[in-house]
Amino acid sequence: MELILSFGVLLAFVLIIFCTIKWWNLRCIGVTPVPLFTFIAILFTSGLDVGLIMFPLTEFGGYAEEPAYAFTNPLAIEFGFWGFLIWAFYFLTAFYFCIIEPRVRFFENPIVKIINNIVIVGTCAFTASLFLVYLPGYIPEIGDGESVVLTFYVIVFAVILAAAYSSTDIKYVRILSIGSTASFLFLIVGLWIYGGIGPGEFAATIANLGGYFANLHKFVLPLTDYHAFYLFWWFAWSIMIGQFTSRFVGGLKTQHLLLALLIIPSIPLAVWFSVLYYYHLNAVPTAGLVNLAMILVGVTFVINSLDSLIRLYTDNLGLTTERLGKIAYVAGNVAVLFILTLLFQSQWLKIQWIGAIVVGIYFACLIYIAVYKRKEVMAIDSSPEGRELDFEKIDSMH
Repeated sequence: MELILSFGVLLAFVLIIFCTIKWWNLRCIGVTPVPLFTFIAILFTSGLDVGLIMFPLTEFGGYAEEPAYAFTNPLAIEFGFWGFLIWAFYFLTAFYFCIIEPRVRFFENPIVKIINNIVIVGTCAFTASLFLVYLPGYIPEIGDGESVVLTFYVIVFAVILAAAYSSTDIKYVRILSIGSTASFLFLIVGLWIYGGIGPGEFAATIANLGGYFANLHKFVLPLTDYHAFYLFWWFAWSIMIGQFTSRFVGGLKTQHLLLALLIIPSIPLAVWFSVLYYYHLNAVPTAGLVNLAMILVGVTFVINSLDSLIRLYTDNLGLTTERLGKIAYVAGNVAVLFILTLLFQSQWLKIQWIGAIVVGIYFACLIYIAVYKRKEVMAIDSSPEGRELDFEKIDSMH
């Protein structure tokens, strides 16, 4: 599996470099372009899940004890698993679905479509299973603080139900994306104030991120099995997030799209991880109100991630509310996702398998283009026909 992962990572970065150089100044316009802030909000909240909220405080200590991470500090390791360079995966897939796929139509192949949507459904369920597994530690008042009890299953079921209903209308997806971003920013500010973090203390903490940028090359290939888990996780998300968010790209040039995805989401991540790292270093307690706030934001992230992906795979498969009716649509999605969530939680399914399938899709798509669509792709010099009509409107949004 590590060989597959290493091949996939290297392939992805070669393609990122190629696309950036080849189409440096090409304007990327999606089918439903939105202003940059809205696009980043949709990308940020769709492309991240509850792990962003729940993982770091449980991981810093383990990073400090792992010899493979001794070259830098735990904050730099955490940021390396979530920020900056890794967002280039989303650039590659968003660029592909915005500019290349309309000419290639690889994902319209029936077999590819089925596999891709299996990946999307499976990753949705994995997101819900993570939420289920980590709930006990954040609500120790329910149960023994470690075991998953009936109440937690009910909470997760309700979250999946809310996400399925939200996905019935694209306006809910947009509103929830902006709302999730805002609630995340409020959470950062709230924890900053609650922890009594002064400007000097924060500056000293965030300075640890220099350990990531000084060792950027070491984060390309898997450092450990746990790092490999994260990379497989990003691969599992990459195609579907690119497919979903590409429709909202609002006229950025290729070079600017890459920079926007590398830098803009990394800023709140850097601040968030630095605040949590301060809590870790100074043993600031999080029981009670802090845990509750993190759970509430985590819930919005889960709902937002799931509703975007439910919307994507149901559109792909033609299983829309117009075709099925709202009740059947919601009930069917809830049933499938909740059953798969239980399978992931019981370890019958693993995210590494899904990530490996996505690596295979990357490779198959590249071979298909090289054999059948090379001339069409190499001749691309603009966004797909028809999207230039809103050019002045898109410019005004920036």
